[in-house]
Amino acid sequence: MELEALKHSSFFRGLNEEEARQAAQLLQAQTRAYRKGARVLRAGDATDRMGLVLSGSVTIESNDFWGNRTILSSVGAGGFFAETYALLQGEALSVDVTANEPSRILFLTIGGPAQPQILAAPWGAKLAVNLLTISAHKNLALSRRSFHTAPKTIRGRVMAYLNSVALQAHATSFEIPFDRQQLADYLNVERTALSKELGKMRREGLIACERSRFTILADGGAF
Repeated sequence: MELEALKHSSFFRGLNEEEARQAAQLLQAQTRAYRKGARVLRAGDATDRMGLVLSGSVTIESNDFWGNRTILSSVGAGGFFAETYALLQGEALSVDVTANEPSRILFLTIGGPAQPQILAAPWGAKLAVNLLTISAHKNLALSRRSFHTAPKTIRGRVMAYLNSVALQAHATSFEIPFDRQQLADYLNVERTALSKELGKMRREGLIACERSRFTILADGGAF
């Protein structure tokens, strides 16, 4: 059991060591390792567990029967996923969760029979508030994506996304959690068209980029 990782997670914020130990036991904390590309959770299945990424990262993505993929978000170390589905008993996942690299995931059972026991515990209210905060951050991330994909042009989408990441990083030079194909899938554009547009933006002196590191060169104001 990864008690130390849990103690420092946003879900266990405010719990002392003994409360964290009790909570981890009640939540049936279990760790699993996944290779790159492995499905952590599959669309169509139901789950009563939320996941905490201990190392590596996962993508939350929609894959249809025709092979089209849309990436909704990336969850890195310290981040959570599937908490909404875990709370809604029997609700089938509409997304896949895929390991973006070799990853270790800690699963916590927060749905089903565990729910009333969690709420009845002395520390249950703290977990409920923490879970609400986690869900609020997830909603904010999904809202940001709607702004990133709203522009009609590829350049508009790239600039909306990079501007958002720069604002969050408080810097004009930063790394993004996607490779080129994943960025294309996130922005809902073709990879070749994205690469062509990025090349134009480099030549025009708007950005510099190498792999996942981007630098905004045009004057975008203070961060």
